[in-house]
Amino acid sequence: MAVKLIYETHAITVDNETGIATGWLPGELSARGRELAVELGVRRAGVDVVYSSDLRRAVQTAEVAFGGGREVLRDVRLRECDYGIYNGRPVDELARLRRRHVDVPWPGGQSYRQVVAETAAFLEEVMERWQGRTVLVIAHSANRWALQNLLHGVPLEELVDAPFDWRPGWEYSLA
Repeated sequence: MAVKLIYETHAITVDNETGIATGWLPGELSARGRELAVELGVRRAGVDVVYSSDLRRAVQTAEVAFGGGREVLRDVRLRECDYGIYNGRPVDELARLRRRHVDVPWPGGQSYRQVVAETAAFLEEVMERWQGRTVLVIAHSANRWALQNLLHGVPLEELVDAPFDWRPGWEYSLA
């Protein structure tokens, strides 16, 4: 039996609004982000289980979305890419460098390929544990790229260069 996996990005942060790439820094939801998190909770009320990155902005999104009314499983494997010394730097600065770090870690951080490996391990566990269920994942852009790479074969080089187009979730079937 398949697992229905729904991926949602964390809601908008103060850093997002000011053009900062938060990376492994905690981040904080903005007022608009809190509104979007409430909408996420309504939109995804029927899921069986919720997983979240353990970074503050994703945890906050889950807390606001579900108001403490359901357990949220935090998982370190769902973290954004660690940009190392570039955590907290302007998005425009990182965008020009992303392709260099598909396989080579950011200085003091990790590579996008390492994020894919963490996401693959997470998916393996989800498939074993949640057959026939609907799983919501609240995470970051690098995790979405990892899902597209793992489940649809899209090369990471293409994904890291593409503009981010937000939408209310992406759905995948894990069989």
